[in-house]
Amino acid sequence: MERQNPADVSKWIIAMTVILPTFIEIMDTSVVNVSLPHLQGSLNAGVDEVTWVLTSYLVSNAIIIPISGWLSSVFGRKRYLIFSIVLFSTSSVLCGSAPTLAILIVARILQGIGGGGLQPISQAILLESFPAREHGMAMAVFGMGIVLAPIAGPVVGGWITDNWTWRWVFYINVPAGILAVMMAMAFIQDPPYVRKKGIRVDYLGLAFLIVGLGCLQMLLDKGERADWFSSDFILTLGIISAVALTSLVFVELRSKDPVINLRVFRDRTFTVGNLIMFTGFLTFFGAIVMLPLYLQKLMGYTAIWAGLVLGPGGLATLLVMPLAGNLMKKGIKPQRLLALGILISAYSLFLMSRFNLEADFNAVVWPRVVQAVGMALFFVPLAAATYVNVRKEDMGNATGIFNLLRNLGGSIGVAFATTILSQRSQFHQTSLVGHLTPFNPAFQIRMQQLLRHSEQGGALTTQSKSLLAFIYSQVLRQASMLGFNDTFWMLGMLSMLLIPLPFFMRSRRRAFSRK
Repeated sequence: MERQNPADVSKWIIAMTVILPTFIEIMDTSVVNVSLPHLQGSLNAGVDEVTWVLTSYLVSNAIIIPISGWLSSVFGRKRYLIFSIVLFSTSSVLCGSAPTLAILIVARILQGIGGGGLQPISQAILLESFPAREHGMAMAVFGMGIVLAPIAGPVVGGWITDNWTWRWVFYINVPAGILAVMMAMAFIQDPPYVRKKGIRVDYLGLAFLIVGLGCLQMLLDKGERADWFSSDFILTLGIISAVALTSLVFVELRSKDPVINLRVFRDRTFTVGNLIMFTGFLTFFGAIVMLPLYLQKLMGYTAIWAGLVLGPGGLATLLVMPLAGNLMKKGIKPQRLLALGILISAYSLFLMSRFNLEADFNAVVWPRVVQAVGMALFFVPLAAATYVNVRKEDMGNATGIFNLLRNLGGSIGVAFATTILSQRSQFHQTSLVGHLTPFNPAFQIRMQQLLRHSEQGGALTTQSKSLLAFIYSQVLRQASMLGFNDTFWMLGMLSMLLIPLPFFMRSRRRAFSRK
């Protein structure tokens, strides 16, 4: 009987150690969404006030992600990983026990600071623990958590809120956090090149980063509700963000010890990979937000049933991601798998653009399954191919940038999709209402037919007003449906633009200098 290599055992233990807290952290970005009405009533908060529970977490999370590599080099990766898990778990307790909205928002900021470093650190540790030929399988395991966590979040959050209370949405993080700390202390070790001595703090770059990303994340989260740049507040955020992020680039390229090493973009493969990740997750998250909205707003699905539509897609992801990792391990170039994944993802969005108001459960589940297959073939080869030329010493910095652009892509995707839906629904509403006129013979004929079939006994004018209200409600549904169709179609076209890009990524390893 063949004995198991101890190194093979340890790398999978390490994988489970870092994936557990990462999954919980990513799920926390969406698990609270369905609990907002309960939070609003419990803490006596308005709609705009309670959304800061989401915004505060996203802002602090976005700021920490890109500097996680720098923080690891200053404090040591293992120490920083354990600190992040402890802070995330402790702040989860504070969130669950918060007596007021202000305390909850402060606790969510701390939770975002603790959780921000978990994604890039976990990815860096995985890539270093597995040999290069097994990076595809490592990213398959990591990707299952990345893709499934935001899908599971609303379902888990809805079930906990309905059966217990919104406070347990936060408390459930604690047991997982304790287990993750114990495993990290036992199995994670710092490689000798991670911690560097004599690093000077780049205060100016850090300030520009905090201001730029903070304003950008608030702009994306609040922009659609405030009608974007017609609002002075959103316009101010946009100007501050643009100036701060532009200044950040100039400062970091000139700094000896930058908080974000932008020189890593000298490698074409890494640059193209980040562009594909940003745009791919823009379309993915845009569709993931649109699908439940379509089901609940137009089709009358409950939150649980809308979550069940996403469920088969999650199962498909679990099955296909390991398959993608195995195919890469056997020698299939990741660029080819990536191009196939983009093509399948785009096809799924075009299928969604054909939804209508008569679609049954199977008709909406199938496109979601197709999308899940495409995303499995998208994330695994992309994550493996993007880092092929990145030195181990630069891995923490590179994973921080990669995960930042993934998160920003998702945030921009949600803002883009909701804005397009609103604008296209208004356009179609105006177009359809234009046909409801006494001068339209088809409308008059249909109106008379409905009047003849309506209940007798009421005044004719009353019946006419009721029928007009009914017809207008149907016009609104149809206009909204056409808006969803247009949004899915635009997301599909955006995905199609990515298909040639994987072939600009190199397969061979080529080192580049930090200088």
